[in-house]
Formats: sequence, structure tokens, C-alpha cells
Amino acid sequence: MSNILEVNNVVKKYGDFVALNEVSLTVPKGSIYGLLGPNGAGKTSLIRIINQITMPDSGEIILDGEKLSPKHIQYIGYLPEERGLYKSMKVGEQCLYLAQMKGLSKAQAKAQLEYWFERLGIQGWWNKKIQELSKGMAQKVQFVVCVLHKPKLLIFDEPFSGFDPVNANVIKQEILELQKQGSTIIFSTHRMESVEELCDHIALIHKSNKLIEGRLDEVKRKFRTNSFEVGILSDNV
Repeated sequence: MSNILEVNNVVKKYGDFVALNEVSLTVPKGSIYGLLGPNGAGKTSLIRIINQITMPDSGEIILDGEKLSPKHIQYIGYLPEERGLYKSMKVGEQCLYLAQMKGLSKAQAKAQLEYWFERLGIQGWWNKKIQELSKGMAQKVQFVVCVLHKPKLLIFDEPFSGFDPVNANVIKQEILELQKQGSTIIFSTHRMESVEELCDHIALIHKSNKLIEGRLDEVKRKFRTNSFEVGILSDNV
């Protein structure tokens, strides 16, 4: 299996604080790759670098065999933990605008939005303003914006935050379906139970360093007790 993403010795500092310390990892094509670690470990810093929101101080990112550059932005779909929709805009208007920013024509955007709105049962939201939606409803809209341009790589940062169990399960099933259709997915979380449900590969980041990486089943065989998970993954670490 070839890799869609390679992170090579990436370092990121904010003043004297080291957010990422020579982190390297590889994401196989077609995988659901869990980026696991406590809050503040460095996961979001790495995701922001992959999305070219910030730049590394050293190291490189390779996307599908090419050094990461601005042209690759349209190949990535990103669902940030801190949602970024314009609250005063109508849902349909905003989705069309964001879809065209991802390179879709207006006709292509409308077709994809009709498909996803029907699939998620949100057809009646087109003329609602984002500020009229609950947090979970707004997250569904942002999920659609993330996937509608059919990117090669999808990055979800805590995608189930704020969802009730029913809608969390809906999004889980959609993530699995996207994988079946050929998408590669990076799933960033601090919750091991979500990783075990969805991921086939994982990396564990703790205090700016990558500690382990590999297939989930192999990692679980290597660390059979729960003491490693509790000691590293607790939010209080």
C-alpha cells in the first residue's frame, strides 16, 4: 500500500515552546488514520501545517508523492474542531461560496450540495442562517462543506464533538462510506474508543513527540494492558 501523506522530521515552535519535535509519520492511501493524543499534544499544530495554515520551522510534507504546495489545498478537506462558518449567512449561500473556493463550478457545487443535503436529511436548511442552527446542525453543514469537493485526503479534528449519539453514529457511517469510495481519512481525537471503532492505523503524539505509529491491531497486540492508554491519553496528563 502506497502512502498519500508523509511527514518528515517536522519541527514547529512558538517562541520557546516546541509544539512539534521532529515528528515523522506516514499515512497509507485508503486508510482511516487515527492521530491520537491528549489535548495540547501537538495534533492540531500538525494538522494546521498539513492544511498550510501555518508553516513548519523545518522538515517537509509530501502529499501523494509531491512536496506540499498551495496547489494541493483543493485536494484536502478539513473539518476543524473550532468550526468556522459565517453565522449571518444562509446555509445554501455559504455552502455554494465555499464549494466554489474549492474549485467547483456553481453547477457542480449545486449538484453535490443537493446530494449531501438529501443524504443527511437537511434539505430544509438551505435558507436558514447558521445562527439559527444548533451546534450539531451547524456541524452537519460543515461536514458537507468538508467532503463535497471529493478531496483525496479528509482531515477530521474531533468530528463528533457536540453531536448527540444518533447523529454521531450517522457521521461515523458516512466516514466509513467515504473510505469505501477511496478517500483517505485522518481522524484526530483524544478518545481511544472512537479510534477503535473507525481506524486501521494510528499514531500517538504526546508532549510534541510521536511515541508510536502502526496498524491498530499491531499496536494493540504490543500494548495489551490498559495502563499505557490511561497514562498517556488522559486529558489531565
